[in-house]
Amino acid sequence: MQRLATAAVGVPLALAAVFLLSDRWFFVVMALVFEGAVLEYVAIARKRAPHAPLALLLVFVPLAAAGIYLALVDRRGLTEVEVLAVAAALSVGLGALLLFSRTPVEESIATLGIFGFGIPYLALPIAAIVRLQRADPWLVFLLMAIVWLGDTAAFYVGSRLGRHKMAPVVSPKKSWEGAAAGLATAVVAAVIWSLWRRGELRAGFLAMAAATAVAAQVGDLVESMIKRDAGVKDSGSVLPGHGGFLDRVDAMMFAAPVMLLGVWLLGMETAR
Repeated sequence: MQRLATAAVGVPLALAAVFLLSDRWFFVVMALVFEGAVLEYVAIARKRAPHAPLALLLVFVPLAAAGIYLALVDRRGLTEVEVLAVAAALSVGLGALLLFSRTPVEESIATLGIFGFGIPYLALPIAAIVRLQRADPWLVFLLMAIVWLGDTAAFYVGSRLGRHKMAPVVSPKKSWEGAAAGLATAVVAAVIWSLWRRGELRAGFLAMAAATAVAAQVGDLVESMIKRDAGVKDSGSVLPGHGGFLDRVDAMMFAAPVMLLGVWLLGMETAR
């Protein structure tokens, strides 16, 4: 019941942001939402690197998201200087950060992994979702339908009919039956969207919807893997019935970049 009540409040707010805000303000909203996910990611990762300056992710993630978004908007190739700057930030920058912050030597590899994976993990979906919204807010609506309806179907079908465990070590409650129901529901939602918004149905579009749905399920499992390693069940408790911010956006984090790539390959965007 709590799960439905939270969704009843959250979904209208999310849709209002998608359809009423400009891409700049929508970026601000998405960055703030993901700052909650960053806080939870830091709290989880802190178990592996308790003395590292992980709080800096609260600054690095939105900055990286802004840089990625600007690159996605320009749709141009990176110059040699830009490629070198990005590589230097990931290698020289992170290495120097650990050295001068006096992170304990025994935590250095874990900290590099936390930063090296965490920054793109949390920044890329912000940029991808805002880029979809800039192209056409209805694409974000489609993303939400694929991810959230698929997740809901997987949860209810899996909890009632699930017999074959999908990833028992990572997420014992997830089943192949639930995953199949989630994928089928997501594709059906995409079919309805395509017929409604475009009056047509193409094989390439169905492939993109299926790939997005699969990416969403993989994203869910990856977050479960991270939590399992840290020995926590939920990333937080701020959203009744859903856990924390990271629990709510985990599927979206992999699905959004996959969908944006599909939109570009299919030539679906109509940039405003």
